[in-house]
Amino acid sequence: MKLLASKSLKRRLIAQLLLFQVGILFLFSVAFVAYLLQVGEGIVLSDPAFADAAANAIERKADGHLVLNETEELAKLRQRSTNFWFVARSEKGEVVQTGDVPPVYAIMAQHLGSITFADIRDTQAPFTNLAVIRRSSGPAGDFIVLGKGDVLSMTYAILLLSNLLMVPILVLLVIITVIAIPWIVSRAFSRLSTIAKEAEAIDIDRRGYRLPETGIPNEVVPLVNAINGALQRLDEGHERHQRFILDAAHELRTPVAILQTRVETIAEGPIRNRLLSDASRIAALAEQLLDLQRLDVMREQFTPVDLVDICRNVAADMAPLAIAQGYDLSLETKLDRLVIQGDAGALQRVVFNIVQNAIEHGGGKGTITIRIVQPANIEITDEGPGIPAGEWERIFEPFHRLHAHEHGAGLGLNLVREIMQRHGGQVVASDNPRGGACFHLTFPV
Repeated sequence: MKLLASKSLKRRLIAQLLLFQVGILFLFSVAFVAYLLQVGEGIVLSDPAFADAAANAIERKADGHLVLNETEELAKLRQRSTNFWFVARSEKGEVVQTGDVPPVYAIMAQHLGSITFADIRDTQAPFTNLAVIRRSSGPAGDFIVLGKGDVLSMTYAILLLSNLLMVPILVLLVIITVIAIPWIVSRAFSRLSTIAKEAEAIDIDRRGYRLPETGIPNEVVPLVNAINGALQRLDEGHERHQRFILDAAHELRTPVAILQTRVETIAEGPIRNRLLSDASRIAALAEQLLDLQRLDVMREQFTPVDLVDICRNVAADMAPLAIAQGYDLSLETKLDRLVIQGDAGALQRVVFNIVQNAIEHGGGKGTITIRIVQPANIEITDEGPGIPAGEWERIFEPFHRLHAHEHGAGLGLNLVREIMQRHGGQVVASDNPRGGACFHLTFPV
């Protein structure tokens, strides 16, 4: 019952086909036996087993004559059949007989040398003309035995013979079916398995891909078409979403630039500095949104880039801000060049975002260090309060912030991880051995 209740379509098909074939074979067997019973109704025949008993009871004496011994088996035959008789003829023409041989068979007994097998049936009671002829072997040699043994109903014989005939056929067909049907069903589902594997490979980076519609059963084509239609609608919706974000980010740039220009005309003071800081965060958010949209075409723009040069530029650009916030910014490397394949602007954004994150969360003291080591690694550390171990993975999620009152949209570190993944690398957050946070960037060589 578990097999039938299974949600596997393949198992259900196999089980139902097996049950269907077994049911057909069963009905055919019942109809065949019923037909034979109808044909053989009222017909009886003699059991040929007495021939072996007769041959085993014949013994050859020392003088060469044949005698009939009253064996236990022969005695039982006489008790069961009141008119038991037989005539046995040896290969030398010697004849041994017992019982009342019907006159009609007395003449036939003389010609047993040329007859080896026969079934003579009698359709009317008391069935005195029943007889069989069989070849049998005993202690005295081979004999042709003509006689009448136990009377059997034709119905019993038909049932016995039909079972002996149908059971092996049924078993053979079931074995063939058990092997053939799973193979046939598995072969029919092989293309579906291939399509399922191709569907598993579809992700955000394989937009525009569609499941193949060739070589699949007609019954599954509507499902594949529906999936392809859903993929197309998802792609169109994603493109609309991307265009909206890109347009919004572009539209933000102009008013933010105007706002920054106007704020700079205000007299020096805390309000001016606060407004400039807020405008800078809005501008940074717009740039981050634009950077997220550029990720889709980044692989097509990969060129040789120097990580040492990128880190040197970021350190030079961020040093005034770091010093103003109370930090020392240090670049440590023994390398003059470290070239990889990538997008220079995106990689500069990675280092910039991590350094900016250190400036915002480093506690306003200590040293922010950018360290470059072989084969292609960058470590950026600070000496601030650090990052709780439970947040090492979550800080890279979009819009995630350690504290609700923090400034920013929470996109900087998410952008870092996305860019690193596009470059085939990874970024890992951990504790700085000297205290604070450590971001380890690993690039493919």
